[in-house]
Amino acid sequence: MSKILQVVAILMLAVACGFLYKVTFYPHNAFRIIPFFYSSDEPTINATSKTLTPKEILQNGNGIIFIETTNRMEPPALVLCAVESAARVYPDRPVTFFMKGLPDINSKEDEIRAKQRFPILSFYDNVYIFPLRMEEIYNNTPLLPWYKKVNPDKEIHWIHVSSDGIRLALLWKFGGIYMDTDIISIRPIPLKNFLAAESALVSSNGVFGLCPSHAFAWKSMEDFVQNYNGAIWGHQGPALFTRILNKFFCTIPGFQSTEDVMCGNILFTNPVRFYPIPGPTWRRFYEVWDHLPAFNDSYALHLFNYANTEHFTMVPGSNSLVDRLYKQYCPFTYGLVLKKQSFPSKNSR
Repeated sequence: MSKILQVVAILMLAVACGFLYKVTFYPHNAFRIIPFFYSSDEPTINATSKTLTPKEILQNGNGIIFIETTNRMEPPALVLCAVESAARVYPDRPVTFFMKGLPDINSKEDEIRAKQRFPILSFYDNVYIFPLRMEEIYNNTPLLPWYKKVNPDKEIHWIHVSSDGIRLALLWKFGGIYMDTDIISIRPIPLKNFLAAESALVSSNGVFGLCPSHAFAWKSMEDFVQNYNGAIWGHQGPALFTRILNKFFCTIPGFQSTEDVMCGNILFTNPVRFYPIPGPTWRRFYEVWDHLPAFNDSYALHLFNYANTEHFTMVPGSNSLVDRLYKQYCPFTYGLVLKKQSFPSKNSR
């Protein structure tokens, strides 16, 4: 009898532990604590009476927007970390991920299947995944005639150029904050209309925020078409933002310290806000630091994945800076990478 009682006690303890892992922490965290080694069938999809459109989700102009302009449907860990960290930092705002490879969503079943592709993100009620349809997004903007005329097969940097255009059209229509998928959010951005300085006199287009129908987005789309040169890296991106800012809003004055500067009705944020580790030193993210920086003056960190031609990745337990960032800001993604490392799939053996 004592052995039976011991077995029952062990089973009850296991159930209790499982329950504790399922505890949901609201209102501030907007995420559920789960074990690192969870089943992909665990997430519960929120059910609503009808499918929601981007216009409905982003109608308040406060959404966080990510895009994927390739057809890949298995985003790398850094992409998942970017979306997850934003979902955690902005629990009361919609975080949208537009994916070119995602099939059309015409029913509730399609919506559920779409979210089940990404079980990690399914734990966040504020994450919404939509198909990216370029012509639909470019419609009613200066970019539509250009899009209908351009030949992607002849473009050297088509993935990046199309992404440069999409982000402008989305923020023109919906407003909010756009972020590249190699940006880890660490605290809320308390700004509406802003551009991020990558260096003293150069604007990034990897993260920026605008109200719907802001003149900067429209003027940028006009210049995008009028002065199009897809063969020059960055001409439709950072170079475009920098020249529009200088031409129509103010002559960028540079920075004296860690202050931001007003440029017309746009705040030009200090490089420390998003680029405390400058582009030329991006490898520092993958190095071990004796002391973890607090990044007290930063809102997010841009990891410069486009420069990572050596394909450095986050290695769990390496104690590198990126390892520690994943643990703190995208723990579910960290758990997924750890799971794959500990239990590799048959295909990877």
